Amino acid sequence: MTEEKKINIKKTDAQWQEQLSEEAYQVTRKHGTERAFTHPYESEKTSGSYNCICCGEALFTSDSKFNSGTGWPSYFQPASPSAISEYTDKKLFATRTEVRCANCDAHLGHVFPDGPQPTGLRYCINGAALDLKKDK
Repeated sequence: MTEEKKINIKKTDAQWQEQLSEEAYQVTRKHGTERAFTHPYESEKTSGSYNCICCGEALFTSDSKFNSGTGWPSYFQPASPSAISEYTDKKLFATRTEVRCANCDAHLGHVFPDGPQPTGLRYCINGAALDLKKDK
């Protein structure tokens, strides 16, 4: 896991609040979590790219999306290895791996080692942190 990454996009809290919905701001900038089974992307089947709601960086693709039954959009791999960064998260009395956008440091969710092959990983991502760009 990486603990230090170069963040390309930096804005003030006021700038983020102006740009984002309240829910997207709470999730991405304040490390919140949306309620399970509430975001439409959880069951979305459209082909496309799931980009960062904050900066537009391509994070995941529909080709790696799967139904994990957890209530959040889930993917078995990022769009590219450099799209995300991982951090140790010791909140909630357990050690987890937090996933953030490598470009703007937006909190996305967490990754767990219980996903499908070929990676065996489950990137459990808040839908509010994503913007689906549908394939044409």
